[in-house]
Amino acid sequence: MIGIVRLALAGLMTITAMGTARAEDALKARIGVLRLSSSAPVFIAQDKGYFREAGLDVELKFFDAAQPIAVATTSGDVDFGVTAFTAGLYNLAGKGVLKVIGGMSREKAGYPLIGYFASNSAYAAGLKTPKDLAGKRVAMTQVGSSFHYSLGLLADKYGFKLADVKIVPLQSLSNAAAALKGETVDAALLPISTARKLMDDGGAKFLGWVGDETPWQLGAVFASPKTLTNKVLVTKLLGALAKADREYHDIILAAMKDGVAPINDKTKPLLEIIAKYTNLPVEQVVGNCAYIDPDGKLDVKNVDNQIKWLQEQGFADKGFDANAIIAKEFVKAD
Repeated sequence: MIGIVRLALAGLMTITAMGTARAEDALKARIGVLRLSSSAPVFIAQDKGYFREAGLDVELKFFDAAQPIAVATTSGDVDFGVTAFTAGLYNLAGKGVLKVIGGMSREKAGYPLIGYFASNSAYAAGLKTPKDLAGKRVAMTQVGSSFHYSLGLLADKYGFKLADVKIVPLQSLSNAAAALKGETVDAALLPISTARKLMDDGGAKFLGWVGDETPWQLGAVFASPKTLTNKVLVTKLLGALAKADREYHDIILAAMKDGVAPINDKTKPLLEIIAKYTNLPVEQVVGNCAYIDPDGKLDVKNVDNQIKWLQEQGFADKGFDANAIIAKEFVKAD
């Protein structure tokens, strides 16, 4: 009997040791990300264990604006960045210190993400639609940000000069929201997750969605050349994200109607994960589900258009295009 017990204990110790070894063998990766639904697949892959199943030990590091994520990826503070394209990101990529390896969120009609919002006083004075932003003071995170590009597309669409808009760069989403509520600006471009509380509290007025006005490729996955030398790490991470992309698309996005996801037995578990990482109640997340290609594809043509626009505005350095900043061995082009 004692012999049997000893054998059982020895077996248990072997299994435990094997589990410990596997945990120690996991490749470590730090991902820089914002607490926004536009990064939903990252949260799903982390919470449902898709990274772990792929042999990764992932740490999420949260930021309050897109550009610092690009800088952190370049410096090695994080291994991968998942956020919106910015002029700063493109300039770093143009210098060869960042590479785009996959697509993430897109501005697409019917999927609320970034919106145009007016202060109460500006709205009362006639700022009722996005095309009325000409000549107004508009808050955003940074010059050359995704918000800036969205405003530039809007100016092109409605034929007003971007130079006529007074851009007020406030470095973070929270600062831009505070300026809008305090009415030190006329308007702001904000993700709905940031703006919803303002609207619920009566602190701002909704004007429209960027995706309805000017669809474009908003976000991507990127890494430094040093990280890309570890092809096993990159392949495992993109594989886990691809699994989460498909699940998010097929369960949540496919069920959306009029910009809102239903809460049911299928969608609720994923909505709760997004709520957990964005610090929002599920009831708000349902109207805040960004579009993401189910295969993680990147709209390379639009990325090239973004670069050219930013270069024309003087926000991005000249001398490079989309082909120069994309790691073609990893990117699935749309």
